[in-house]
Amino acid sequence: MKCPCPQVSDDRQIEMLIGTLLRVGVMLAAAVVLLGGVIFLVRNGHTQPDYHVFRGEPGNLENVPGIVRSALDVRGRGIIQLGLLLLIATPVARVAFAAVAFALEKDRLYVYATLMVLAILVFSLSGHAG
Repeated sequence: MKCPCPQVSDDRQIEMLIGTLLRVGVMLAAAVVLLGGVIFLVRNGHTQPDYHVFRGEPGNLENVPGIVRSALDVRGRGIIQLGLLLLIATPVARVAFAAVAFALEKDRLYVYATLMVLAILVFSLSGHAG
C-alpha cells in the first residue's frame, strides 16, 4: 500500500530545484567569465605583462556598481568580475531559496536558522566584517 506522503515528494522537488539552481548558477557564471576572458584577450592579448610592478584591481572594479558599469561597457575585466559575482551569488541564492522552502513547509526552526546563515553571508560579503 502506498504511503500518502506529500512531504517526501515535496522534499524531492525542492532538492531538484536547489540542484538546478546551483547548476545553472555555476554554468552561467562560467559562461560570463569565459566571455569576459575572450574579450579581454582579444583586446589585450598582444601586450607584454610587466610583473615587476604589482597593480591591483582598478578602483571601478572594487564595488558592484562599478563592476556592472564596466560589464555594460563590454570591458573584459568587468565581465570577468561580474561572472565571479554571479559565482558568489549562487550559494547565497541557494540559502535564500532554502529559507523560502522551509517557510512554505512551516518549519520555523529551520527558517530562523537559515535566515541567520543568510544574514551572516550577506554581512560578510558586504565588506563590513573584518
